[in-house]
Amino acid sequence: MATLFLCSFAGISQAQTSAEQIPAGRGNYADLVELFGEFHQFVEGNDQRTRRIIRDDSGRAIEPITDHSRQSIAGQLEQLGRFQARLEDMNVVSWERSQQADYLAVRSRLDQQSFILQRIRAWARDPGFYVDRMLRVTFTELPVEGEAREEFLARIRSVPVLVEEAQKHLDDVAADYADLAIHNLNKADGVGHGFPYRAVPPAGVLGWYDDLIERAAVQPELLEDIAAARASVQAFDAWMEIRRPDWTAQAGVGEKAFDWYLKHVKLMPWTSKELVLLGRRELDRLWADYALERNRNRAFPELEPAASAAEYQRRIDETDRRIRAFLQEQNIITVPGDIGELDTNAPWIVRPGGRNFWEEIQFRDPSPDHLHAVIPGHRFDAIMAARNADPVRGEIFSDVRAEGWATYLEEAMLQAGLFEDRPRVRELIQIFGIFRAARVPADVWLQTRQMTVDQVVDYWLPRVPYLDRNVARVDAEIYLRRPPGYGIGYTVGALQMQRLLADRKRQLGDAFDLRAFHDELMSNGRLQLSLARWEMTGLDDEVRIFWQREPMPESESPD
Repeated sequence: MATLFLCSFAGISQAQTSAEQIPAGRGNYADLVELFGEFHQFVEGNDQRTRRIIRDDSGRAIEPITDHSRQSIAGQLEQLGRFQARLEDMNVVSWERSQQADYLAVRSRLDQQSFILQRIRAWARDPGFYVDRMLRVTFTELPVEGEAREEFLARIRSVPVLVEEAQKHLDDVAADYADLAIHNLNKADGVGHGFPYRAVPPAGVLGWYDDLIERAAVQPELLEDIAAARASVQAFDAWMEIRRPDWTAQAGVGEKAFDWYLKHVKLMPWTSKELVLLGRRELDRLWADYALERNRNRAFPELEPAASAAEYQRRIDETDRRIRAFLQEQNIITVPGDIGELDTNAPWIVRPGGRNFWEEIQFRDPSPDHLHAVIPGHRFDAIMAARNADPVRGEIFSDVRAEGWATYLEEAMLQAGLFEDRPRVRELIQIFGIFRAARVPADVWLQTRQMTVDQVVDYWLPRVPYLDRNVARVDAEIYLRRPPGYGIGYTVGALQMQRLLADRKRQLGDAFDLRAFHDELMSNGRLQLSLARWEMTGLDDEVRIFWQREPMPESESPD
């Protein structure tokens, strides 16, 4: 297992948890479960309103637009305040450890929602918040009939209304967000995550509307509404181009807010500066491992990419068989017998400009992403999580836990011996790790306003083998525009997994069983890894700091 370089959160090693820091109010654990259910409905209810079909004044079906008025946001914050007051009035100090872990996890969800409403404010700062929704309707397969036709018309008719709302609310736009939105409206991103395949990708969102218009030849009665939607998107693009020179604010949330988010939402025991050190250390280590591995394998032929879809599928099928057999034979993790084929995460694509980063790796050998995204990574993880009926653990989701687990698996399976007979695949695992590690400082720099998207792309390109500009730009966009800290979760989450593994092995000695360790982690739900470590080991050195609450910092000037 990789050498672990861990900084401690400032002062955490000296911090002591006293009974006074843990709430000692009146509510019991059942009250926590009830509150979390109400909160879940509150958040989902706001989202569901954007998917409900209503009728406009003329009786036409239309999909409503979420209300982002100041009054609506103020009302949501008031409701969050009521939830938080109830949360503080619970007798947490008397609960068992697993219930206290649930409390911290639930509280982090409330803090996240508060942060989204008060600091991220995508509806006011990020035109892509609206562009994303404009895009997805264009993927609809035509013809559509019955209820599907009604739903499609409702969605396409909502686009002009969405544009009006965007123009009303976008009053604090950051330059990076604006540039990404304008790019995505007019140009293909070169990656197409989740997009339908086209031999020549349409030119951005507007190109996808043109694609939809062509396909609507089989159902011409839809053309009027599609054309009206496209015209409104075109007008939105022109509106942004006119205003772009005035949009000079920086994206991200600022260092103080990001550090608050790391502690209160991510439940991480490190500051943003410490995360940069962690990421850089891992980047150096993985490059050193890669250099040594390349030298070790110098007599072996290089791996060649699959030459056809059929050959690639054969490689995927063989990879799936090898991994499943290895998990069983080497006592890695329990795979229930009813979990069958889980497909793949990287489909066969022939691009006019050649393979992108993911395809350079996966078409040579599917193992790295099959471990990460299929089994026992994301798809397997999601199935196991869906089987958790616990009202808290079955609903809590930590992106660091999800990405950390999946990234941990890549190098863990290398160390466990999966690639002893496939030396060149070990190099691909290390390249995956290099890209994950390079994301850590870049994610921090994006959120703390030390770099722009273009600067991050330029930072990555010379540091990651096979990386192309399109994948780099799309990745930077993902980690800038998602809730803060998503990009750090891969490598830092893997480090947390390694620390948990090391702690548990030290505690149990010869009684340690790797399968039991992984199975226990799966059964505990997708909690933040600091909480999983506390629950599984009893070690509270990381979680002590989380009982100490600070108010969310005031907004920092983005200029």
